[in-house]
Amino acid sequence: MDCSPLTLVGHYVTLEPLTRAHLPDIQRAAADGELWKLFFTSVPSPESTEQWIKTALDMQQQQTAVVFVIRENQTGHIVGSTRYFKMEPQNKRLEIGHTWYSKSVQRTGINTECKLLLLTHAFEVFGCIAVEFRTDHFNHRSQAAIERLGAKRDGLLRNHIIMPDGRIRDTVVYSILEHEWQGVKKNLQYMQKKYAS
Repeated sequence: MDCSPLTLVGHYVTLEPLTRAHLPDIQRAAADGELWKLFFTSVPSPESTEQWIKTALDMQQQQTAVVFVIRENQTGHIVGSTRYFKMEPQNKRLEIGHTWYSKSVQRTGINTECKLLLLTHAFEVFGCIAVEFRTDHFNHRSQAAIERLGAKRDGLLRNHIIMPDGRIRDTVVYSILEHEWQGVKKNLQYMQKKYAS
């Protein structure tokens, strides 16, 4: 399982390595919907974007994450970010998270293709036996999106994280296992075709 920066190319989006040069693109993408105002997400505000990028790149340098910006192929615009993290080569598992999208591309099929690209690489290149997703108990939209992918709910971690504003977050945990991947892949491909039609 390699933590080196990589690029994943799809029909609608390209996931490319985050760099410091993406600062204005990330600020623009997050401003579409003022996403940092959603208390249950970790989207950077204009003032915190530089630190957000530094933290993400530090994770990558420590070989615990692969961080992407999401570029919409048709427009060339950066419309969000996602990453592999909590990468455990010895256990053949990782988490996909820190994912967010500009409001204008939410519910467009971009999330479906991003997850298809990320999961295909995780299971078929990295050789993962499990891929995990976690989200805030209050982020019902995220939970519904994860369930639409075909992930199964593993449980709830109570009093899991102390958030920057002091709120103590309960975290919902989902996963997809290696033997479930082919079914999940077919489902994602089917969903992708529906968006295309």
